Amino acid sequence: MKTQDVGRALLALSLGGFGIGTTEFATMGILPQIASGLGTTIPRSGHVIAAYALGVVVGAPLVAIITARMSRRALLLLLMVAFTLGNTASALAPTIETLIAARFMAGLPHGAYFGVASVVGAELLGAGRKGRAVALIMAGLTVANIIGVPAATFLGQQLGWRSTFLLVGAIGLVTLLALWLWVPHVASLGGSSIRQELSALKQPQVWWTSLVGAVGFGGLFAVYSYIAPTLTFASGMTESALPWVLALFGVGMTVGAFLGGRLTDHSVTLAMWVGFAATTVVMVLFALTAQSPWAAVPLVFLIGVAAQFLAPAVQVRLMEASPGAPSLAASMSHSALNIANAAGAWVGGLVIAAGWGYLAPAWAAVAMTLVGAALFAIANRGAPSPAPARAGPA
Repeated sequence: MKTQDVGRALLALSLGGFGIGTTEFATMGILPQIASGLGTTIPRSGHVIAAYALGVVVGAPLVAIITARMSRRALLLLLMVAFTLGNTASALAPTIETLIAARFMAGLPHGAYFGVASVVGAELLGAGRKGRAVALIMAGLTVANIIGVPAATFLGQQLGWRSTFLLVGAIGLVTLLALWLWVPHVASLGGSSIRQELSALKQPQVWWTSLVGAVGFGGLFAVYSYIAPTLTFASGMTESALPWVLALFGVGMTVGAFLGGRLTDHSVTLAMWVGFAATTVVMVLFALTAQSPWAAVPLVFLIGVAAQFLAPAVQVRLMEASPGAPSLAASMSHSALNIANAAGAWVGGLVIAAGWGYLAPAWAAVAMTLVGAALFAIANRGAPSPAPARAGPA
């Protein structure tokens, strides 16, 4: 393929990540509006975040298995249709219970989309550049946190939370068109057999890495799920400042994705250790100093940076653990990270509801990150020695 065609295909794939990132993270920015609009509490409205995450957990491996024989291009289109419908249903939900159900449905295509898009991106870029391929697909998610999330949050504050999900539905339609026009029909991007995809589940490192991601990444969501009330109630910031701080988080994720993708291509193991260490340090500082907005704002940026060392490393480690079933393995990365999402949102809501304050989730985040690091150390002891990295084209 020509370089220009590859670029367009990657842009279309990243646009899907942009829509998914907007719906996932903008929900956290409009929790107060959802709570007041549906007559419930902020911890209760946090179940909306957990429901979406559980949809990802269920959908990622299930979709990868039952659609194993489908063309990867056709599957991407199908997943984006489901994503668009799920977000439209969210905008129309009349009660907190129906919104929770709609968010679960909207989450079903999330993990499978990123998993399939990562496989397609890696195929298009070539050998030795998996980390950069994953980072490019995830760039849509990070850019969402610079542009999409702040815009959707502002829209939700001004026009009501339903407008946020309607905006995401529109992004889904644009993505669908881009995928149709720009992602190529390539024989090597076809599906595999169900048996071949299921072979990923026989690999111990697939399960170990999934567990590491599910626990170790949870700290991010323990804090970020409640970032809106934390910054307003604990740091003393105004609601009008939130979109700007959320945009700064997105800039941090973009910087982290660039650095994390390149470090992952150099050493997956090193990238994960850097991610664990950086997350621990930043969360401790957040817990100790975020009463001041002057400390909270730069730390939100650093949380975004630290998170993106772990995300591409977990995904590439899973893909390498099961090369014969890359779609399922890559999808399981998003199952793991969204178990972390659900667990983090639950733990964060638990400590807030217990009356420990809005900075308490940061200490819970430290604990979850350290447990994840310990699990990774155990997993590494049983992992085979990695093959030397192959250099890809410049």
